[in-house]
Amino acid sequence: MHETVIAESLLAAISQEAAKQSAKPITAKISCGTFNTVNDEILRFAFTAAAKGTPCENVKLQIEHKPIQGQCQKCRQNFDVESPDKRCPHCGSGDFQLLPDAPLVLEEIEFETD
Repeated sequence: MHETVIAESLLAAISQEAAKQSAKPITAKISCGTFNTVNDEILRFAFTAAAKGTPCENVKLQIEHKPIQGQCQKCRQNFDVESPDKRCPHCGSGDFQLLPDAPLVLEEIEFETD
């Protein structure tokens, strides 16, 4: 279950930043690609379990799935490949290449303010 490893890595990164800021984290936003094999529910569960008894206990994880990107072979513009049409919104060409899926990234940590 790789969600546990990801949860522990997130916990370490959030804890390190919390110590630097001398503040209590309350939310953390992560993003990942559409085809990422991370199960949101399991990741949240694993993070909650790992954070128990730490300064990150009760931190809420926000998980955003970024759409897969394509690059038009005609006009070279990048675009989200979401619509059923699957054509470049810039030039209308159907000739595109899928780009690599977005990695899992810790985007933002919100801290409690006094």
